[in-house]
Amino acid sequence: MQTNGAVPPIDAHPLVFTGRGGEYFRVWIVNVLLSLLTLGFYTPFARRRTAQYFYGHTFVADSPLEFTAQPRKMFFGFLLLVVVYLAFKLAADSGNDVALNLFMLAGAVLAPWLWGSAMRFRLASTRWRGVRLQFTASWREVYMAGWPVFAIAGVWVGVITAVAVMVPAVRGGAVGAMPRFPLAGWAVGGTVLLALVLTVLLTIRLNYNYQGLLVRRARIGTQAGRWKPVFRDFVRIWAATVGVFLLAVVVVGGLLLGVGASMAVFSGPRTTGLMGFILMVVALLAALLGLLLALAPARAYREARMFRLVWNKVGVSDIARFKCRLGVGRYVGLRIKNILLTLLTLGFYRPFARVSEYTMKVESVTLHLKGSVDQLVGQLVDQQGALGDALADAVGLDLVG
Repeated sequence: MQTNGAVPPIDAHPLVFTGRGGEYFRVWIVNVLLSLLTLGFYTPFARRRTAQYFYGHTFVADSPLEFTAQPRKMFFGFLLLVVVYLAFKLAADSGNDVALNLFMLAGAVLAPWLWGSAMRFRLASTRWRGVRLQFTASWREVYMAGWPVFAIAGVWVGVITAVAVMVPAVRGGAVGAMPRFPLAGWAVGGTVLLALVLTVLLTIRLNYNYQGLLVRRARIGTQAGRWKPVFRDFVRIWAATVGVFLLAVVVVGGLLLGVGASMAVFSGPRTTGLMGFILMVVALLAALLGLLLALAPARAYREARMFRLVWNKVGVSDIARFKCRLGVGRYVGLRIKNILLTLLTLGFYRPFARVSEYTMKVESVTLHLKGSVDQLVGQLVDQQGALGDALADAVGLDLVG
């Protein structure tokens, strides 16, 4: 028994994942086959089965998570995403800049609502020890946190309008004539490059805003989440990611140049016909593989750094905190190995890769509780309204890892 005024002990509970690649492979192959047979319409049900597998094998303080989403709501969310995508494709393929600009502005207005609805649905569909999670942010908070979405839309509306004005200057008058404004081409390129840089910075801000809002307004029972990261932490990670990508480009590019030089020496200067075509195809595939291999370390590095940052600086009220010891180098190495094995097995290693990465991330996290586990359990208020798991996947929510 704890005496009055005594400080409750802090107990450590490492997170555990009991899933295995072979088990998940059976879930994955059925999902793939049924999605192919139904032309993709089985996708929401496949996501539900996948979430149930990973949640059910993830143990927090010796109790598994539960995913209780209704398939009907997930299916309607998936249909909504399909309709939005088709509408965007129609606007983009029409060649009508006004229609495309209007669609981008409408998408910016709709995006925070979709994100908020997705968070409410995903957290309300997640249980731990019979307790349902909640996302309690107001729509005003969601839209205030989503201001970078409107800034991104404004940037690209401005780019589309500016490029429409500058392109005639780049083309010049009659066919073959010199451009009337020789610097117009550089102006177009500079405008697009500036827009890309601004988009990246605004995306970082959006990611920070929404992750912070999700943690602060997430509740389990009567306990709210606690958020400590600052924006500059996110910027530093993205800046380091760019450095990792450039280093990977240099390394992979050097390897490809070495292989290309060896092929040129082997083939000789007179290689034509079928052999020349084969070499050209091999060079193209090598370039695509090189780009994939250059992107993989950077993406894995950012993912691991961000995962470690967030889980080291979040908690539940004043009674729980997390500690993450994920090794960035180990995770990057695991990702590269998984990509190579997936390519060598024509994709059939993918479920094993996913399980191995998920296991490394989850089991690097330890939950530290002040007092007993029962202090986290309370009465939940049921949330109203949900759009679907597809929306949560679209914005990249990952509750556990």
